[in-house]
Amino acid sequence: MTQRAEIDMDGQEPRRPVIDAGAELDPVHPRQPPRPKASATTPVTGLTTDQVAERVARGEVNDVPVRSSRSAVDIVRANVFTRFNAIIGVLWVIMFFVAPIQDSLFGFVIIANTGIGIVQELRAKRTLDSLAVIGEAKPRVRRDGVATTVSTSDIVLGDLVELGPGDKVVVDGELTEADNLEIDESLLTGEADPVLKQPGDQVLSGSFVVAGGGAFTATKVGREAYAAQLAEEASRFTLVHSELRSGISTILKYVTWMMVPTAIGLIISQLVVKDTDLKDSVARTVGGIVPMIPEGLVLLTSVAFAIGVIRLGRKQCLVQELPAIEGLARVDVVCLDKTGTLTEGGMDVTELRPLGGTEEAYVRQVLGALGESDPRPNASLQAIIEAYPDSEEWRCTESLPFSSARKYSGASFSEGNGETSTWLLGAPDVLLPDDDPVLDETDALNRQGLRVLLLTKAAEELDAPSPADGAKPAALIVLEQRLRPDASETLRYFAAQNVAAKVVSGDNAVAVGAVADKLGLPGSERTVDARRLPAERSAMGTEIDANAVFGRVSPRQKRDMVGALQSRGHTVAMTGDGVNDVLALKDADIGVSMGSGSEATRAVAQIVLLNNSFATLPSVVAEGRRVIGNITRVATLFLTKTVYSVLLAILVVCSQVEYPFLPRHLTLLSTLTIGVPAFFLALAPNKERAKPHFVRRVMRYAIPAGLIAAATTFSTYLLARSHYSGPGALDAETSAATLTLFLVAMWVLAIIARPYTWWRIGLVAAMGAGFLLVLVVPWLQDFFALKLVGVTMPWTAVAIAAGGAALLEFAWRAVGRRVPA
Repeated sequence: MTQRAEIDMDGQEPRRPVIDAGAELDPVHPRQPPRPKASATTPVTGLTTDQVAERVARGEVNDVPVRSSRSAVDIVRANVFTRFNAIIGVLWVIMFFVAPIQDSLFGFVIIANTGIGIVQELRAKRTLDSLAVIGEAKPRVRRDGVATTVSTSDIVLGDLVELGPGDKVVVDGELTEADNLEIDESLLTGEADPVLKQPGDQVLSGSFVVAGGGAFTATKVGREAYAAQLAEEASRFTLVHSELRSGISTILKYVTWMMVPTAIGLIISQLVVKDTDLKDSVARTVGGIVPMIPEGLVLLTSVAFAIGVIRLGRKQCLVQELPAIEGLARVDVVCLDKTGTLTEGGMDVTELRPLGGTEEAYVRQVLGALGESDPRPNASLQAIIEAYPDSEEWRCTESLPFSSARKYSGASFSEGNGETSTWLLGAPDVLLPDDDPVLDETDALNRQGLRVLLLTKAAEELDAPSPADGAKPAALIVLEQRLRPDASETLRYFAAQNVAAKVVSGDNAVAVGAVADKLGLPGSERTVDARRLPAERSAMGTEIDANAVFGRVSPRQKRDMVGALQSRGHTVAMTGDGVNDVLALKDADIGVSMGSGSEATRAVAQIVLLNNSFATLPSVVAEGRRVIGNITRVATLFLTKTVYSVLLAILVVCSQVEYPFLPRHLTLLSTLTIGVPAFFLALAPNKERAKPHFVRRVMRYAIPAGLIAAATTFSTYLLARSHYSGPGALDAETSAATLTLFLVAMWVLAIIARPYTWWRIGLVAAMGAGFLLVLVVPWLQDFFALKLVGVTMPWTAVAIAAGGAALLEFAWRAVGRRVPA
């Protein structure tokens, strides 16, 4: 086993080797190398108020902009300066010179859509920024000898920053004080083992404290800090790793490939081959190009995500990465940490059971002294502190902070009578051998869902390789955990949605199983001690799939369990609030942290529940399903239009006829059959299960639907060309073709709007009424150049559209059977 020595300040022999990643520890008694004594240096008082003011004036401030969202400039740029907006902008300018204003309406629609997208994203930005302030890390700095909490951006060069378990190192610095301080640098270096730090050692921003405490002097702040960019990216609004986003990008790439040659062919056909009026040819050419562009699809996707952020923000849920809304909806396994997720953070001491003839009064003194020895007590020790006040006669000479890997803490005391003693407090099944009879007693308590700690008098010093060896049991401390009142309902929700819940905890497996059983978790009777899990990933994955509750899980095992589930094709969410959850949160597909959790967990999680309510997760799942389901619906509408527009252009080029539509006709059709309905459908409630294969699902119906729409429309157009003659024939032909295309597109909308509700039926009916209004109001007929001539051809157009609707229904049912679940 390779070791890297830490050198003491006096240059003598190293006190403790740091074990490299991958080293094996005994599963029951993890071997702990000797630990250093607490620092005996005089505490530094920190900067004075005047010194802080001087540094602020010089600009020596930690001014890295930690943002939870894109800037307003970025939002405007992303919505305005797009490839398709550029194409439409050029065509819009052309239409201003060659055609009436009604043929330029498509440009105003794009401006309106872009404006809506910008407004909604700015609203989402304000929501994210306000929530990020609530969830922001608040480091403690020592100024004028007094520790005070400040914003990360208020730290100045030379500040003395205090550290405790779970704290994130927010700037680079040099340690001034260290009391058994262990720092995890895995987010920077990739090495999982924490590093023991001594006064004089460097600490880097982006690392976090696993155990112990200390203080460091800030040596690099702002953009000069080693991991300033990492810290900024960790809490920035992002649009990456999303199946919807990547799927839409893929679709747009294919659309561009289809659109360019088709548009070139249409231009040649209308402007060169056909000997017609130049302005009319230009207008019809533009009319053929514009509908090929699914211009509103990207904007509606952004709006749907932005609305989701706003809705979840109202429930105190901070979405640090937008795709997390979508990602959690696709999760099929959620790994839950018991403490802080299923149970509330606080505990109560319900019973004290002295062992081995130890007097209860003496045990109370020991527990009071242990509580006083830890400046950053965890929830268990906090309950002990509240139950047993400190005895001022006892003086702590050395301490061993609690760590998740070790499962116990300890301290050495000089007692009031002059004697010295060393005590350990932690998990009974870790501090005692497997055959100790005390474990039977603790098992009985654990089966009641109670948490049990063991107090032992150590036979070894704290800096011994295994301080727990030979320890004598002194007392059992029984703690009652407070179950979250909403946890049971949330677990039932996941079960109903076929999302497997796995409780993954560092606590005793029996106790964890009892808590899970009280909450009604399916499979809670299948409880596994993680120390007996196989190390090989595939075997571990099989065990995890077969069981629901795991106790005594080490931080590294949590990470391995997430990886094992992912290797079996699962999409995994991980919840947690402690430093022992950081690595697993980072590796999970979706990391969920409680707002009261450590700074490190909040930094790596994609979702932070600021109200600490596990019951908020179903809302996130529901929001993700709404976005996925609705965008799939509206994408089908947009892509159907693109397909029939490209096919119509190809048919026109091959037939050497005038393009049947002016821009005004397709603007009207797009608004009534796609634009307005898509906006409502994209934001509507939707509880459909999230399904994969987004592109395949959309294109498998959009292609046949577009083919049917193009074929029926062009058939009507050709029949109308043979039916009408003389002046005004082209307008009559266009009107008949427009009627067929509208009716077929409306049927596509009617299919996409299913299952019907009163408002969906009303939406479809309103769009139909809008088109009917254009046909019967004279000035609207003139404005849109739509007038049905005669009786025969209009009814023929309706009959062809009816045949197209029947084909659409057949295609919809055929695709529904073939698309994978």
